[in-house]
Amino acid sequence: MLNLTPCVLPLIPVNLAIMGAGRNNTNKRQGFIRGYVYGSAIALTYGALGVVAALGFAGFGSLNSMPWFNFANGAIFLILALAMLDLFHIDFTRWSGNMNFAKASKGSFAAIFLMGVVTALLAGSCVAPVVIAVLFWSVDLYNSGNYAGLLLPFLLGVGMALPWPLVGGGIAALPKPGQFMVYIKRGFAAVILALAAYYIYIGWNLLPGAKGSSDPVAEINRFQSTADLSTQNGKLILVDFWATWCKNCAYMERTTFAAPEVRNALKDFNVIKLQVEDLNAPEYAGLLEICRVKGLPAYALIKVEKDD
Repeated sequence: MLNLTPCVLPLIPVNLAIMGAGRNNTNKRQGFIRGYVYGSAIALTYGALGVVAALGFAGFGSLNSMPWFNFANGAIFLILALAMLDLFHIDFTRWSGNMNFAKASKGSFAAIFLMGVVTALLAGSCVAPVVIAVLFWSVDLYNSGNYAGLLLPFLLGVGMALPWPLVGGGIAALPKPGQFMVYIKRGFAAVILALAAYYIYIGWNLLPGAKGSSDPVAEINRFQSTADLSTQNGKLILVDFWATWCKNCAYMERTTFAAPEVRNALKDFNVIKLQVEDLNAPEYAGLLEICRVKGLPAYALIKVEKDD
C-alpha cells in the first residue's frame, strides 16, 4: 500500500530507469533481477533497522509500565499521523541531494543494492512516518515479550519490495497515479492516529489511582497469603505476573489459560495472578529478582518450605 502513495508511485518509473531496468537493451529477465536486487535491499535494510532498534532497547521491558513512556509513544504517533496529513513533512530525502546513482544504470548490482539501501533509509514524506511508527511498534512488542515483533520492519520492507521485480520485468503490477494515492495516505494517518490513542489510553490507566491500577503492598500481601497456603497443602505456587498494559498477558488469558486441559492441570498448583503494573515498584523488587522477571508476561514456579 505504501507503494501507492503520492511520493512513491510516480517515482517508480524514474527509479527503474536509473537502475537500467527500463532501457531498450534490457530484457525482462535482467529487469526482474535488477528490481529484485533493489527490492531486497529495501527489505533487508528495514529488517536490520528493526533488529537494531529492538535489541537496542532490550532489557527495558519495564518502560511499558511507566505512564510517561506510553504518553511519549502516543505523542510520537500523533506527530507521525499529522505528518501523514501533510500538516508538516518528515522527509529525509533532502539529504540525498549530493548523491549520484548514475553508476547504477551501468549494470552494477552493488550500486543498485546501495541505491535500495539509501532509498529505504531516506524514506520520503509518505513513507518515513509509517516506517518510524513500525519501528516503535516493533520495539514495544519485543519488550512486551513478543519476539515476533522483530519481524515487523522486515515484513514492511518485503511489502515495499514486492512490486519492484514485477515492474522491473515489465509486468504492469501497479496502477497509474491518481487521486486514490491521497486517500491511501490518509488511511495510513488514521491507523497511526489509532495507535496514538491506544498508547495515551494505556498511559492514562497507569496513572496512580486510575482504574485498573494496583496496590503493590496489597499484591505482595496476597502473594504471602498464597505462600502460607502452600506451607499447609504442599503445592507449588504458580505465579502469573501480569498487568493491564501487557497485551500478551491478555492474549494468554483468552487462549492458553482458557483451555480446559490447562485449567484442569492448574488444580495441582496454588495459582496467583500477581498484578504488577509498575515493575520498578520497590515492593516487587525481591520477588521479581528471585523469579528473574525482566518483562511481562512472566510465569514462575515457587516451592515454599515450611521453615521459609
